[in-house]
Amino acid sequence: MTGVFEANSVEETWALARQFAAELKRGDVVCLEGDLGAGKTTFTQGLAAALGVAGRVTSPTFCLVQEHRRVGKWESGKVPLLLVHMDLYRLRGEDDVLAIGWEDYLAEGAILVVEWPERAGSLIPPTAKHVVFTHLDGHERRRLEFA
Repeated sequence: MTGVFEANSVEETWALARQFAAELKRGDVVCLEGDLGAGKTTFTQGLAAALGVAGRVTSPTFCLVQEHRRVGKWESGKVPLLLVHMDLYRLRGEDDVLAIGWEDYLAEGAILVVEWPERAGSLIPPTAKHVVFTHLDGHERRRLEFA
């Protein structure tokens, strides 16, 4: 999914997240960029719902990492999906990112949703998907640029 879209509500943000989720596969890294309050966590909530993961999705600002597993029955041999929501704002660089389990999550095939991805430096793979959020006037209005 590429392009620039405007969302005027939580529901519209979730609808864009659903479309985006349809393209994700295990091991993908999704970089969310934008100011505080621009909609990164709202988008991640919609993404999690679309992927069928369990539990409430909140900002991982204070805990740094939140893990969410998909619920439901699985075909024989199929591994449940793990969605990992990271907020790297308080980290200083790649060594800190490695210390919170970056490589382990990728080895497990988790989908990593990363806020403040610039803190991860060269750990962000060239195949990472990027979503840039811009808060527009109005409570829930935002622009999402997918690249």
